Parts: sequence; structure tokens; C-alpha cells
Amino acid sequence: MKGTWVGSIVILMALAAVAAPAKAQIVRVHVTGGTAAGTVVDGLSEFKGIPFAAPPLGSLRWKAPQPVSPWHGVRQATSFGPACMQSAGATSQAPATADSEDCLYLNVWTPAKTPHEKLPVIAWIYGGGFAGGSTSAPLYDGTHFAQKGVVFVSISYRVGSFGFLATPDLSRESGHGSGNYGLLDQIAGLQWIHSNIAKFGGDPSKVTLLGHSAGGFAVSMLAGSPVAKGLFRAVISESGANFTPPEDSPWAGTSIETLRMSEAAGETWLKNLGASNLEEARKLPAEKLLAAQRGPGTPRFWPPVDGFVVTGDQYELWREGHFNDTPILVGDVSDEAAGFGVHKTDSAAFEALVRRGYGKQADAILAVFPHATDEQATRSATQLASDTIFDWGQYTWARLESSNGKHKAYVYYFDMPTTRDPNGSGHGQEVAYVFGNLGGARRPAPTDADQAISQEMQDYWVNFATKGNPNGPGLPPWPAFTEAVPLVMRIGVNPGPAPLPHQDELKVLDAYYAWRRAGSN
Repeated sequence: MKGTWVGSIVILMALAAVAAPAKAQIVRVHVTGGTAAGTVVDGLSEFKGIPFAAPPLGSLRWKAPQPVSPWHGVRQATSFGPACMQSAGATSQAPATADSEDCLYLNVWTPAKTPHEKLPVIAWIYGGGFAGGSTSAPLYDGTHFAQKGVVFVSISYRVGSFGFLATPDLSRESGHGSGNYGLLDQIAGLQWIHSNIAKFGGDPSKVTLLGHSAGGFAVSMLAGSPVAKGLFRAVISESGANFTPPEDSPWAGTSIETLRMSEAAGETWLKNLGASNLEEARKLPAEKLLAAQRGPGTPRFWPPVDGFVVTGDQYELWREGHFNDTPILVGDVSDEAAGFGVHKTDSAAFEALVRRGYGKQADAILAVFPHATDEQATRSATQLASDTIFDWGQYTWARLESSNGKHKAYVYYFDMPTTRDPNGSGHGQEVAYVFGNLGGARRPAPTDADQAISQEMQDYWVNFATKGNPNGPGLPPWPAFTEAVPLVMRIGVNPGPAPLPHQDELKVLDAYYAWRRAGSN
């Protein structure tokens, strides 16, 4: 009897020893700079507000991010760091924290029980027009991604004048251009992931970039940047891709500028603020810079072609094979520009707008954008804005990857019309579905159909982050996109594989951008 009892105790102890790691949680981690302590919420470990670079204050304003300042003791990583300085209303996803120049922090959600699990990692880059955005917006909570088996990291970066001011003096100071401090922040965050994520159960060789809007433009730039080489193995971009030709003087249909154009605007802006040199500019109060961002003659504060982070026209970089070749998953919503408001116009005004902005290509554009009536003109104006700002870039990235890369491209098209927008889905409408954070402030309670679509999108995104392919058990098959057979995965109404929408309009824009690229003669 005694032997049986002792034997049972030994077996139970052995079972407990085996089971113990599964019950353990990652709650304290030594990372670059010191030790951080997180919390456990519903079986997930959460770390918020981990610094990944030194505060870009004083003499570090408008410089590349510097190594993180070490700290002593245990840092409580239980609340978000400040959002980066931004104007009120710069983004619809308002920060849940105050803003500050001291803002280079990241956050980690992990389902790993031990540091040895080598889980795939998603690195999130928020949108906001490079003027706003933050990791603390409730919409961007990474819980649902982590519940599906990935380590989710959200990275903050400088925006507005703090992240994207270019001047000749700043370019001379750095020795390699200026204006892309926000992108360098993102790269520093990715370098932090490369050095530290294994301690959270993630695999640094399995990092997928995920960005929306400006974040989508940003990850496309990182996909073409030698400075980001080796820091990720796949890219997901929602509604943002940087493939239009850079402009050296204002013209329609692009947003990226040459360094010379950005430097000239930035230099004038600082002089108007009374700063005659960089020392004086760096002493200007942050609030004065912020207020001046809303004034007339304000620069665009958008990443320029600086020759260092963004080395050239990305269309040409891809054609020449000078890019970080990875699988990509890209796409748009069906009525992008409507998300910024529909501005009524008439036939004559629409035609005048196109002729003024599109030069010798105006007739070809007018031929594929109906405008015989005021209703048609309003609809075409919205569609032209959608195509030039968002749709053409994603379509072009997909065909360049499928034609010039070694990996596959997958393209989605999110279309869920509403009473408010019967023509489709406005900019940003898919993000809540991707994160699984439906409902909440200013959003209706989700239906069962909403939940089902959200689960499907999360599964596609997680599959892609896991293996570079969105397909998996229980999901409708998603075909790869090719230039010869340009198929997209429709999500929402009429779901499933379908031909790329608006091909006639996009092909006309091909000719327009080729004309601009050739010098617009």
C-alpha cells in the first residue's frame, strides 16, 4: 500500500513538472536597456511602453534615433508611452495618451508560455497621414492577433514636422539627406525586435510588417530600403503604397517629393518661424512647431526621396531588382476617398480639374471617368482620388512583385456598402475587422456576419504571417495575383476570387505615370 502511495506521488510530481512550463507566463524580460515587467491578461502577456530608442529631445530633435538610455531596476511596462507630438484631429484614431517628443516606445502582446516557442511576429505601423496616429488607440489593441498564435508588436514613430522635416542644413548634418526620421524610428523598432523578440517567444527570422494608410506607404518604403534589409520576411499593406514618381514641382496624383523640393519647403518654413540655424530651430518649443504645422505654406511633412532610406523612384527600384523581395499581401477598400468626405462637383468643374492637373493625359483620363452628369462627375472625382492615392499603388506593387520578384503577391478588395456609403467602404473601414476590435466608440454593434468576416480576415492575415501565404484549412482559397491574371480576393459582398476592379482606369493611370516619369513632355 505504502509503495503504491509513494509511486502515485512520484507520478503526480513528474506530471506537475511536465505541466509547469505550460502554466508559466512571460512577465519579466531583460531587453535592450534593462528589465521590463509586464502583466498577464486572459492568458496573454502584455508589455506596454518599452523604450526602443533614446528620447529625441533637444539636440536629438531631427536626428536618427539613438540607442535607448539604460534604466536601473525593473521598469513597469504596464501602460502605453506618450503618443508622438501631433495636432488635435490629425487622425480619427486619437491617442489614448498625452503626446510628447519623448515618444519612442513599443508594445508587445505574446501568447508564448516560454521564450523558446519561436512564434511568428507581426510588427504594426499605424496610419494617420504621417501627421498623427499612435499605438495606444484602442482599435490597435493586439490581443486578438496574439490569441491566434503570433507575437504582436506595435511601434511608435515621429510624425509631422518632428518626423519628416527636411532642410539643406539637416541633410548636410547627417551626410545622407534628411526628412525621414519617422521611417528611421520604424527601422529602429524593427532592430529592437530583431534583438529582443526571442525573449517574448517570438522568432526574429519570422517578422511580418503590417501597416495601414500612411503605415502602408511606410512599409512599402521599408520594402524598398537597404537600411531595412534583413529585418522582415513578409509585408502586409492596407491602403497604402509608394510607387508614383517623385515630384520636383507640384502635379496631380502623387504625394512623394524629391529631397530638393522637401528641403526648399522646410527651409522656408523654419525661417518663417524665426530660426536661422539648426541650433535655434532645436530650441523652438514643440508647441510652437505644432501650431505652425497648421499655417499657410506648411510643408507636406511626408517622407521624401532622401537617397538613404528611400533611395529612388520605387517603381524603378522594383523593375531593376533593388528591393527587399518578400511575399506581399496588399489591398484596398472599395470607396477609399469617400472616407475623407464626398465633395459634390459638376461636369464642367470635374473636366477643368482633370485638364488642370493631368496635362496631355487629360483626354485619356476623362474618357474612362464618366462625367456627363453632376452625379457622374461627383462619383468620378471620388474614384479618381481613390485610384491615384491608393488603388494604383497597391495594384502596381502587386504586379511588380509578381513580375520582378521571387515571391507571390496576394491582393484583397474589401467591399461592405452601408446606408451612409452605398458605393462601398471608405478608407479605414477594414481595420477593425483585421484587428477583431469591432464595435466601440462611434461604431455600431457588430453583427454575426461582421464577426464572421473579422475572423476570416484575421485567419488570412495570421496564416500569411506564419507562412507567407494566406490560405489555410476552412478558408475560401485565395489565388495569387499575377499581371497576366490579376485576381483579387473580394471580402464583404460577393466574396471570393474576382478580377481586379477598375482595370480600365488603372491602365490609363499607368500611361499617365509613365508620362510623368519620362518628364511630362
